[in-house]
Amino acid sequence: MGCKIMVVDQFVDIAVKRGELAESDRVYVTNRLLDLLGWSEKRAVAVDVAADRLAMLDQLTELAVESGVIREALAEREIWQSKVMDLFVPRPSELNAEFWELYERSPRAATDYFYGISKASDYIKTRSIAKNIEYLVETAYGELEMTINLSKPEKDPKQIALEKTVKTVAYPLCPLCVENEGYAGRVDFPARTNHRIVRLQVGDEAWGLQYSPYAYYDEHCIFLSAEHRPMVIERETFARLVAITAQFPEYFVGSNADLPIVGGSILSHDHYQGGRHTFAMAKAPVHKDFPAYSWGAFPGVTVEIVKWPMSVIRLRAASATDIVAAADEILQKWKGYSDASVGILAYSKEERHNTVTPIASRCVVDGESLFELALVLRNNRRTAEHPDGLFHPHQALHHIKKENIGLIEVMGLAVLPPRLKLELEEVARYLLDQPNAMADYHKEWADRLKRDGGFDASSVTEFLQQEVGKVFEQVLTDAGVFKDTADGIRAFDRFMKSVMETEEIENEAK
Repeated sequence: MGCKIMVVDQFVDIAVKRGELAESDRVYVTNRLLDLLGWSEKRAVAVDVAADRLAMLDQLTELAVESGVIREALAEREIWQSKVMDLFVPRPSELNAEFWELYERSPRAATDYFYGISKASDYIKTRSIAKNIEYLVETAYGELEMTINLSKPEKDPKQIALEKTVKTVAYPLCPLCVENEGYAGRVDFPARTNHRIVRLQVGDEAWGLQYSPYAYYDEHCIFLSAEHRPMVIERETFARLVAITAQFPEYFVGSNADLPIVGGSILSHDHYQGGRHTFAMAKAPVHKDFPAYSWGAFPGVTVEIVKWPMSVIRLRAASATDIVAAADEILQKWKGYSDASVGILAYSKEERHNTVTPIASRCVVDGESLFELALVLRNNRRTAEHPDGLFHPHQALHHIKKENIGLIEVMGLAVLPPRLKLELEEVARYLLDQPNAMADYHKEWADRLKRDGGFDASSVTEFLQQEVGKVFEQVLTDAGVFKDTADGIRAFDRFMKSVMETEEIENEAK
């Protein structure tokens, strides 16, 4: 394997040289690490001395398995590694103090510090994220970002067997609760010993900021309520999103919708996602087929319809109060709005169908710093023809994407299932008339591609990537409540005028 070295000393020395550990803490941390290994003294072990720290962490983990401290199961390895890396992460109070001291210099300095620690501690799984397949596809709506998500490790048989023996535990209540900070983890719950949360006030509430362990874009972060409570889209949601962009002007922040089918995977804990990334939706221009709207009730708010496959209203204003009030007017109108001509029904008996996916950011227009709030109109109605959702990827697209279209996808980044990596390789073989094991549910699509042609052996992989991108564009189109067609544009315009006319009538009555 390599030279015999005092592996614990070497591992600790890396942290000291990187400035993550004070020299005065060296002995203490060394002894803690020895204990985690089940060793009573230092040992010279053959390791790869050229390995980086995370590779050396893997080697230490193998030594822990050999010592019988942990079993081979994935969860036990991750729990142990989290405990090791926690030795080199500041305590929550220390990290928060440093974060807010740096914040006084600039928000960027503070987030750079926290993001750096989250990566260095292996809380953000940089090596796993690097496995993702990522590429761009040019469409009529700009460059869509495609990701085949390979970052989350597959459960091995030992892990699955262990999970069957575990008793149900209700602590923490969910993966987003603040009680995850420092939690050791279980075979059925992620290790979070090296996890840290920056505490902050959003309005008059206690919230937290953390980074996503399996990020989909730069500085993918999560803002979470300190209270475990369900996701709700309401006026206060817009106020909090705008307030967060005031605190962290270089980050966008958005919320998943609060209804099943059109919402995210976690509806039980109020939270938002943000980061330092500009999505295709944010770059999309104003839709030229709509009139220039002038909203008498909110003269300081610019209202635009975005050229995007989903139905997006973009608001801009210098005043946080005005943009929040305008967004709430749209939300309240949309909640009760129906237009049977385009399949939109606000309610089925007592079940509400309409909500929004809101995204806030800052922008500069003609030298003026403005708040921006994009409201993506959503409806979770199901029909006999589309039992998974009328405004959800339709059945013909499920061979590529059948999961909910959440915040990240709405903005133009496809998060595709890991099965597609191998499945698309089989589709490529099918297209080239080679022996293959292509899944039956790809056949109709693949037959059409084969019939249309436009590829050869050297280009088939890139060809399929582009075709998957076209499927994702159609996924977004299916999820749009007002289609980008003549009928859809007229229907969308009717809704916009109903919002503004209602407000004007109410003001006249006063």
